[in-house]
Amino acid sequence: MSRDTIALLGTSADPPTIGHQALLEGLLGEFQRVVTWASDNPSKRHGAGLKQRSYLLDRVVQTIGNPRLQLAQDLSSPYAITTLERARQRWPESPLCFVVGSDLATQIPRWKHCDQWLGLCELGIVPRKGWPIEDGDLQGLERLGARPRILSLDIPATASSAVRQATGDDQIPDTLWPLLLEHNLYGYHSSSA
Repeated sequence: MSRDTIALLGTSADPPTIGHQALLEGLLGEFQRVVTWASDNPSKRHGAGLKQRSYLLDRVVQTIGNPRLQLAQDLSSPYAITTLERARQRWPESPLCFVVGSDLATQIPRWKHCDQWLGLCELGIVPRKGWPIEDGDLQGLERLGARPRILSLDIPATASSAVRQATGDDQIPDTLWPLLLEHNLYGYHSSSA
């Protein structure tokens, strides 16, 4: 990996959890620059609108407070190929690493034009508890042109879905509580505090 590689992390951030925060902090330990955005995943139903999720993710980015980490919401697209084309236009000289959790690694072969965009970047895979990475999955990705790299980061076992189901209050970063309560997001409102 080149020292100036940019890590690209799109996430539903629905809502961002302490796992998202730990992931961004971990990526800063591996890459010179980390760029993130809230994305609309075409295969998911979202609990909040894209603008609200971007705002929440930006608060996490601000809380981390590292100048090498930025929110670039304009990279967001339902399709990885579009995001990578935008990133390559913005940073034509920098190598890119598209980062996903191991839960998504098996889905990538079904993503739009994966055989085209996998060759445009390195594929960073972060292990998630309960989602082991199988050699066969990696080999399948390599056959499609991927250059997979396992990023061994220690990320807490969190899930935005637990927050949406009101069972994951402890997974919400402290910095987000005022926003969730103020905007009545995910079933939280000031009278429930």
